[in-house]
Amino acid sequence: MRRGLIAALSLAAPAVAGDLSLISPIDCNLVSDCYIQQYVDHDRSDAASDFTCATLTYNGHKGTDFALPSRARIDEGVSVIASAQGTVLALRDGMPDTGLTPQTAEAVKNSECGNGVVLSHPDGWETQYCHLKQGSIQVTKGQKVAAGAVLGEVGMSGFAEFPHVHLSVRKDGEVIDPFDPDGRISCDTPADSTLWASPPPYRPAGLISLGISGAVPEYQDVKDGTTTPAKSSSSALVVYAYAFGPRSGDTLRLSFSGPEGVVIEKDVALKKDQAQSFRAIGKKRGGSSWPDGTYSGIASLIRNGTPLDTRTISITMP
Repeated sequence: MRRGLIAALSLAAPAVAGDLSLISPIDCNLVSDCYIQQYVDHDRSDAASDFTCATLTYNGHKGTDFALPSRARIDEGVSVIASAQGTVLALRDGMPDTGLTPQTAEAVKNSECGNGVVLSHPDGWETQYCHLKQGSIQVTKGQKVAAGAVLGEVGMSGFAEFPHVHLSVRKDGEVIDPFDPDGRISCDTPADSTLWASPPPYRPAGLISLGISGAVPEYQDVKDGTTTPAKSSSSALVVYAYAFGPRSGDTLRLSFSGPEGVVIEKDVALKKDQAQSFRAIGKKRGGSSWPDGTYSGIASLIRNGTPLDTRTISITMP
């Protein structure tokens, strides 16, 4: 999201870290459920770098993206909340949750924020919340809201390729990274202060979801959260993992076991840096049906020999 309801021109420094205290703008667990996909870009060149000098951002990105694990979660209604007490300065609603595709690019042009809310705070601070679900906004212009007040729900409106709320923070119109408000970070020195009351955990990469299906699912179905579960009559059993932030050289370790022991296991080498990635392994059925019992899948995303994230999933058949 490069432009929103109110344009942000450049990354500013320094800011006084104590001027604004923020809470997470999304009502979900950022370790076990939701995740942060992208951070503010600190690199002034055509390259991109987040506040840790890693690659969880893209060129010109001016906010922090708090993401849902699947598009299906939009329908469940995950709340977007005010990160700080403030007054509603501007808002937009009515844009569909179609996201950014070649077919919708023209329709979302100049409305990249999609459905959104801008809050003003004392001393020239603003926070902006983008890509909200159509029809979900619960505040009005000029309304005063408390920190934690529900503004709307996470959606996929405007310039959004996955369901998330994009949080921008500005001071006197200039972009501020809430993870490095003083602008003094270096690659080997973490920020000594943030704008967060309790800083969200930084995860350099991780697993978004893990599943077991009866065939290799379509990638779009994985992203949408609409894959078909495996059954005892399935022609194959497949374990698949969906990850964010993988880099070239990472390994995705997948294994799958059943009542008769290990069904299949494999280390999958990841060969390029990606915002998101999906991999699957499986085995065809040998008999008329899969044996009754519990089947378990395990996935680990490994970087430089160290697991960054591990997840497990189990199903019982029949």
